[in-house]
Amino acid sequence: MTQTQTDKDFLVEIGCAELPPKALRGLSEAFIAGLQAGLDAAGLSYSAIKPFTSPRRLAARVEGLAVKQADTKIERFGPAVKAAYDKDGNPTPAASGFARSCGVDIGALETVEKDGVEKLVFRADKAGEETAALLPDIVAASLAKLPIPRKMRWGSTRDEFVRPVYWLVMLFGEDVIDTELFGIKSGRITHGHRFHCGTDIILASPAEYEGKLQNPGFVIADYEARKNRVRAQVQAQGAALNGDVQIDEDLLEEVTSMVEWPVALTGRFDEHFLSVPPEALISSMKNHQKTFYVLGKDGGMLPNFVAVANLESRDPAQVIAGNERVIRPRLADAAFFFESDRKQTLASRLEQLGTIVFQQQLGTVEQKSRRVAALAASIAKSLSIDPVHCERAALLGKCDLVSHMVAEFPELQGIMGHYYALHDNESREVAQAITEQYQPRFAGDAVPASATGAVLAVAEKLDTICGLFAIGQPPTGSKDPFALRRAALGVLRILVEKSLDLDLQNAINEALAAYTEQGLSVPGDTSSQVFEFMLERFRAWYTGEGVSAEVFQAVMELKPVKPLDFALRVAAVQQFSKLPESGALAAANKRVSNILQKQESEIADTVNKSLLTEGAEIALAEQLDRLSQTVTPMFRQRDYAKGLEALAGMRAVVDTFFDDVLVMADDQAVRQNRLALLRELRTLFLHVADISCLHTA
Repeated sequence: MTQTQTDKDFLVEIGCAELPPKALRGLSEAFIAGLQAGLDAAGLSYSAIKPFTSPRRLAARVEGLAVKQADTKIERFGPAVKAAYDKDGNPTPAASGFARSCGVDIGALETVEKDGVEKLVFRADKAGEETAALLPDIVAASLAKLPIPRKMRWGSTRDEFVRPVYWLVMLFGEDVIDTELFGIKSGRITHGHRFHCGTDIILASPAEYEGKLQNPGFVIADYEARKNRVRAQVQAQGAALNGDVQIDEDLLEEVTSMVEWPVALTGRFDEHFLSVPPEALISSMKNHQKTFYVLGKDGGMLPNFVAVANLESRDPAQVIAGNERVIRPRLADAAFFFESDRKQTLASRLEQLGTIVFQQQLGTVEQKSRRVAALAASIAKSLSIDPVHCERAALLGKCDLVSHMVAEFPELQGIMGHYYALHDNESREVAQAITEQYQPRFAGDAVPASATGAVLAVAEKLDTICGLFAIGQPPTGSKDPFALRRAALGVLRILVEKSLDLDLQNAINEALAAYTEQGLSVPGDTSSQVFEFMLERFRAWYTGEGVSAEVFQAVMELKPVKPLDFALRVAAVQQFSKLPESGALAAANKRVSNILQKQESEIADTVNKSLLTEGAEIALAEQLDRLSQTVTPMFRQRDYAKGLEALAGMRAVVDTFFDDVLVMADDQAVRQNRLALLRELRTLFLHVADISCLHTA
């Protein structure tokens, strides 16, 4: 962009000790957001803000920043003229006070008519402040708002920041902004790579920043550019091995946040470590060494890893050897844990779970395992799934928690249980379910693939939800320490996506009964609380899928006890809501609902056809009879969409009925008969949902 005298680029850089890698991106984003908010609040125009960040710096370049605020006109209204002067024309305290607040004499005030009242007014032109004078406070305010849980102090100062600050650059155009932060005076000197660049880098203008840091500074200051460079180098290392480096995005972020000048190098480890489950090797390499693993063309793991150094070594072999020396004992530990754990069966570890508290009031993990086993077997029977496998998987499901491997790598719970179960000659169905019990772990994660895993996952989550509700610890508006919302949504997803026709209310009752048998006093309304809580998770689910609140509420009014059935009804009502007849029928149902709710006397169960005299009511009754015979089998087979589509054909006859027939006739028998006809109409729709909820007018 061609700059004029009215705008310049602004550069700010806070140089410090190595920032925490996992927080680096968040700190940079918060810093930029703070700068943007400060500039906007000050009314300073700019064309763009470009972030820069590396382990030793937070920086930003504001491009095309106005050199001063725009001039503004001030207009302040004071008291009415009648209240501003007494009968003798002398200023009242109200007028004098208003003038003082404006910093002028009363004579400088004008009068103007506003809202039909003549008032005093103060008018003046205010010159905009120079941007250079505003920038220090804007930067300081942004830094003060950074999300830093625990700040550090250093030296003899009382300044606090996430890490000690060593230099400060603040350039506006070619001029240094004269200020001080963290006891450091601002300047135009920045610093490059700790080892590759031992000299100061002097910046003449903000435009030089990125280029001079890269050469001679050996720092890639643009985070995304550095990340892309790490990715490309790592992939190239894999290609050189005729393999494919698996890039975990979280690890890529962390590595990018640890280096300023990335150099990818390939190391090797002993092939005998490949006998250890790959997940254990991967966890060790990722969590301890921050290295990437490599798969061969056959999908198997290669005895190699890719590390990313923060410098160009004159002797890369030494760097590689150093990484290999460090990674070898880590992998040896994993191999030792694996061999040691297999000397004891999973089943023999069940009693050890009695030493681990699940929750103080809910008992131990062993007690939980036994509750889940009973619940899983019951759920399996109701779904015609093998209850023996489900019960066995539940009993063994948590046993790997007391293994050496999971103690070292907690993220492998379930995964190691799978390997140990296979080693113990448990069925593959049971072994797979042990891993799948934790699914879905997060939004977008897959649900269990196996039927046994699905049942176990549902039972495990229901036990946790019911237990915490039973002791009065449901999620609050801002806190959900046990992730019960995620667990509830997981249950619903499993039941719907796996087409498991489970009666959720019954399952909740069984889960709570197990706690009662354990000696826990369960409040009487807990079952209904849990059921309502779980169905409400559907609301967030369907909102994310674009289903309107009205469609959801139409089904929620009926509270189907089977989540699969709930989902089928929502889909049908969503489809019905798009039909041209839906609006009129929803309004008619709303009208019918209001009429019926106002009746104090009992309404007949059946329609007396001999009392039907008006043509419109006879036509409605006949069409209700015909459609009832047509749609009842559809609803019984849960073909709700087709049934509602058939009912949409009633629009004309329903409209005619309300146009031509007086429901609240003087003759009580006729009135009651017409009310019975309307109830029959409403009941037919209520086989699916309360479509009156679709009427929002």
